[in-house]
Amino acid sequence: MYERPISHHSTIRAPGSGKGTQGKILGQIPGFFHLSCGDVFRALQPESDLGRMFLEYSSRGQLVPDDLTVKLWQVHASRIVDAGHFSPDSEILVLDGIPRNVAQAELMQSYIDVKQLVYFETHDQEKMVARLNRRALHENRLDDTNEAVIRRRFAEYEQETAPVLDHYPCDLIYTVDASARPIEVLTRVAQRIASLNTVFT
Repeated sequence: MYERPISHHSTIRAPGSGKGTQGKILGQIPGFFHLSCGDVFRALQPESDLGRMFLEYSSRGQLVPDDLTVKLWQVHASRIVDAGHFSPDSEILVLDGIPRNVAQAELMQSYIDVKQLVYFETHDQEKMVARLNRRALHENRLDDTNEAVIRRRFAEYEQETAPVLDHYPCDLIYTVDASARPIEVLTRVAQRIASLNTVFT
């Protein structure tokens, strides 16, 4: 894999907070490369060993184990480097959806050098539920049409993903109000990154 850590900028958020949208926009800025965990899973070849292992869990509706998830991420990251799509020497990797929990964060410590973690904070769960329902209509995402499923995802987030914030030093965490308009969220994130120009060079 990698002989040295990849500098990376990560997002932690509750469902519906808009982190995927913001991550994609950051990935369009020269010097940044956006990589979501969903991209990793979608790029899997079903006939490969890792692809078959992934399908064993996903076909049963089970979460992929942490060690396999990180392994899949490692393999995919190596491929995009080898293909020339991402250069760890000159670009910042914007991670989206990984690490999902503290165990994954610990497994990834030797592969990434965390420069900034953006936390999309959500105070109004009802507003996030409504946002997910709207997204379901526009993007044909059936999982976002069932309110019970959405609320279960919020509960899973609080139990599994929120503790990731305690894993990293406070000075690496930047909190943004996710209930603001997307352009306002983007402005705040961009301003934060610009203020770290001594790091992101």
